[in-house]
Amino acid sequence: MCQPMSFSVQREVQLRFLCPADIDEVKKLCREWFPIEYPDTWYQEITSNPKFYSLAATYHSRIVGMIVSEVKLLSSINKEDADILATHHPPTSQVAYILSLGVVVDFRKHGIASLLLDSLISYLTSKDRCNCKAVYLHVLATNVIAIRFYEKRRFQAHSFLPYYYSIQGKPRDGYLYVLYVNGGKPPWSFIDYLVNCGVMMSKLQPCALPRQIVRSVRGWLCRLLAGATSNYSS
Repeated sequence: MCQPMSFSVQREVQLRFLCPADIDEVKKLCREWFPIEYPDTWYQEITSNPKFYSLAATYHSRIVGMIVSEVKLLSSINKEDADILATHHPPTSQVAYILSLGVVVDFRKHGIASLLLDSLISYLTSKDRCNCKAVYLHVLATNVIAIRFYEKRRFQAHSFLPYYYSIQGKPRDGYLYVLYVNGGKPPWSFIDYLVNCGVMMSKLQPCALPRQIVRSVRGWLCRLLAGATSNYSS
């Protein structure tokens, strides 16, 4: 877990939204933090378009951290991310995608990343955003520090994305991580389906089906579930 901010840093750090005047500074920071080259239009969008939640952490007016997120309809997200919610959530449900989260090296391990993420989650869980059911992001499979940070903040690894990134012309693997909010639920796993089938079968009355069939099906489900649970645990 990130260490608490020292008193002097905590007293001076302020949060504000990015604006077009920040473009040059944000460009410099992103080139230091991320191996991906963003087009100029991306910087213009995140600093001026209200559809982006672009928050900066500043220290003596200097940007020392930032988070950028966009709230989207579930029906509009990329194909590789489309299954992050359970099927009972309608296509009109919203999800928030974290485009970037970074902190200047000298200001890391002071809780600034957590402060920025907390601010985003607080915004997404407000009464006006109750239709937002998940927060998700992509991360390089080799970025162990970022993965540990998100896992400690209750993000779940949803899927492995082979060759998702192209870094300096070379394919790199990634992960999709998800945090469920406002009652959002992940899609059912194979184990969930087995458990639900077992519950449904346990509710069947002998008069509804011949006793032997009911017992046979229940026994088969129990053995299958036990075997699947054993394999899953190992």
